[in-house]
Amino acid sequence: MVRTLLALQGGLLRGALAQLLAAEHDIEIVGEVDSPHHLRAAVRAERPDVAVVEFDMLTVTELVRLATLGVAEPVVETTPGAGGGSPAPALRSSTEPTSAPVGSLLVLVEQRRAGRLGPVLAEHGHRIGFLSRDVPPGRIVDGVRQLAEGRVVLDPDLVVAALEVADNPLTNREREVLDVVAEGHPVQEIAQRLVLSAGTVRNHLSRIMAKTGARTRWEAVRIARESGWL
Repeated sequence: MVRTLLALQGGLLRGALAQLLAAEHDIEIVGEVDSPHHLRAAVRAERPDVAVVEFDMLTVTELVRLATLGVAEPVVETTPGAGGGSPAPALRSSTEPTSAPVGSLLVLVEQRRAGRLGPVLAEHGHRIGFLSRDVPPGRIVDGVRQLAEGRVVLDPDLVVAALEVADNPLTNREREVLDVVAEGHPVQEIAQRLVLSAGTVRNHLSRIMAKTGARTRWEAVRIARESGWL
């Protein structure tokens, strides 16, 4: 049996897909979640063979980390405070996974977001599969089985769309920052989500607004989306 976890934000889509997959004789649904936090918790608890994940649920870096290292949570260390004061917490990224990695990820991507796939298409083809959200449901069923067998799952339409996107002036990290900005989070929460300092996030935002010509971070999100950079 292919133990499968569903991580999709739309309840209607997630429920329909769960019914479709559960009807297959060789696929077992071990969980359904609708947020990044619940996804990480479910991976730790269930250790599925395949997780079907909505692309917008995690940043590209988080997707790669989840597929290759398991669920690495930020680690809080303390450093001595100035003048012998109370220790000050400092975030760092854990280099050790907190659990065995998920077997493979099948990521469902909107066509307009295909430009974000370039850095991971070639490097992680056997651990991360990509399908358009618009594929027939049966293609998702086939994709789950193929990933469980160690085969490459890649929608050719996404590859074409990724190649057609104009040169993107934003770095991968800048796009990740904008992704979290688009969710409405303030600087401190962006820093915690991406395991960065608040100052580093502000520096990224300054460069993003300079590159996009935006006056606000919200305008930068709009410009990046309209240009196919996000």
